[in-house]
Amino acid sequence: MGRAYEVRKASIQKTGAAKAKLYSMYAREIYQVAKTGGTEFESNSALKRLVDKAKKEQVPSDIINRAIDKVNSGADETYTSTNYELFGPAGSTLIVCCLTDNVNRSVSSVRAVVNKCHVKMGTQGSVSYMYDHQCVISFKGLDEEEALEALIEAGIDIDDIETDNGETIIYGKPSDLFNIKEAITKKLNDVTFDIDEITYIAKDKVTLTGEDLETFKKLLTMLDEVEDVQTVYHNVEL
Repeated sequence: MGRAYEVRKASIQKTGAAKAKLYSMYAREIYQVAKTGGTEFESNSALKRLVDKAKKEQVPSDIINRAIDKVNSGADETYTSTNYELFGPAGSTLIVCCLTDNVNRSVSSVRAVVNKCHVKMGTQGSVSYMYDHQCVISFKGLDEEEALEALIEAGIDIDDIETDNGETIIYGKPSDLFNIKEAITKKLNDVTFDIDEITYIAKDKVTLTGEDLETFKKLLTMLDEVEDVQTVYHNVEL
């Protein structure tokens, strides 16, 4: 199953937080994407993708609509995406992705968790080079050869492609996510994308035991409780 499973785990971790936080995070992200690219799905593919994803995760329609209506009403809020790179116990590493309207608050909150768990915060790039930053999509209905043919016809270069239990999984550059989906959709009109993510995938994994594992789990739990934390990626086999 390999890397696709890592993407699913990251997604599960994201939705494992309290519903209130999940809804709040989607409301922020939808607002920011709509503010940046416009509120019409036809001209803002990023907004359409995000709304589709929110619906899959059962975010209520009124929360989605309020976030979009806020843009149409002229409300002016600014959210910033920022990543923090952490060194956990026994060779573990983490990339903590935040979406915040107050960067000072987010860094203070993450740093407080770091201090309580006795781990270290790295500088920008000190951890991320050990991860592949990729878009990942998976679907059924086309085999590898058929999918590659569709991508070649569209002039899209990908990083990798694999199959797992009848599912075709494509890895590419984050900027190519929409183009890859569009190429596959042209080939398979009724396609459903089971994975539709821009993610970080660790190049190498580590296994923790004993106190190191307990510390790491505590770290994940505390980060999940931070208001501004959107997603946590890591290199630990759990």
